[in-house]
Amino acid sequence: MDLVVVRHAIAEDRDTFARTGRDDDERPLTEEGRDRMEQAARGLVRLVPGLDALCSSPLVRAVQTAEIVAGVYDGIEIEPAPVLSGGAPPGDVVAWLQDKSAVDTLAIVGHEPDLSTLVSFLLAGTEGAFIEMKKGAVCLVECPGKPAAGEALLRWSLAPKQLRLLGGARA
Repeated sequence: MDLVVVRHAIAEDRDTFARTGRDDDERPLTEEGRDRMEQAARGLVRLVPGLDALCSSPLVRAVQTAEIVAGVYDGIEIEPAPVLSGGAPPGDVVAWLQDKSAVDTLAIVGHEPDLSTLVSFLLAGTEGAFIEMKKGAVCLVECPGKPAAGEALLRWSLAPKQLRLLGGARA
């Protein structure tokens, strides 16, 4: 399985949004976050021309990011994945990924620090994160066979600016 790991794009400020009285799960992307993710998604599709499945945390900012990604992949259906909402141990996420192991290229959209922890767990089998994913960053992790701790290979990891440049944005 090729696992495309996407951190959600720039969202509204947590503290400012909290003053609205709405739950943080509803915190949306900013206009800048949307614009930058659209450019980054155009870069992503140049690196990964096709997805077999796209799963997202059900939190609004992740779903909005997944919708942008889906747009460059001909509107692929987004599957909600509560395990990507945040706080799940990496072993639980890997178990969920194992159920998806028949998928050749799977993209997941989620949150920090969970995504960095997951990628580190897949690569080295440790629960301490040694990779940091900025908002809108993407990495490609190759999982030979079923995803398992310490068995994956990092093919590439790109910052949002690098993806935007690949997508045709000016520096």
